[in-house]
Amino acid sequence: MKFSGNPTGRGQDLIDLFEATFTASEGAEEGALIAELVRKQLAQTPKNDIHVFIAEEAGTLLGAAVFTRLTYPQDDRTVFVLGPVAVMTERQGQGIGQALLRHGLQVLRDVGVDIAMTYGDPNYYQKVGFRPISEDEAPAPFKLQLPHGWLGLSLTDRPWSPLKGPSSCVSALNDPVFW
Repeated sequence: MKFSGNPTGRGQDLIDLFEATFTASEGAEEGALIAELVRKQLAQTPKNDIHVFIAEEAGTLLGAAVFTRLTYPQDDRTVFVLGPVAVMTERQGQGIGQALLRHGLQVLRDVGVDIAMTYGDPNYYQKVGFRPISEDEAPAPFKLQLPHGWLGLSLTDRPWSPLKGPSSCVSALNDPVFW
């Protein structure tokens, strides 16, 4: 298995992967919603505000993770939020997602990102180091529907400290349906 942070020319493959994965787990409506999110993230997000990591084997796309900038104008730290992430349904449970996330988080560390955030299943994301945090510790761009799923991870040697002020996300995520 090979990891890459350069999915150039794989846009439709990425959209198809997310649509198939989310359709299988959450239904056709969610699959279409997440596919459209990924399409917008790829098309509308400025290059320095997005990192896309993929896992592939023999040219087959096994998994992908999208990180986009989360801006806290009153805080000088660089923050990216993970979402969405997917692994081919038939390859889930083999550690691909965790390995892909560890790879992506290390690349983010290497390029100077201070904090990674995500919004999802704490039981899954804690396996790669995320920890539950409150909206007081890191305000989300919108009121969270499931606050227990708000997770953060310091990517530096400094201990976690609350992020200051309101936050804003990239345009593709700027919809309360994702929060």
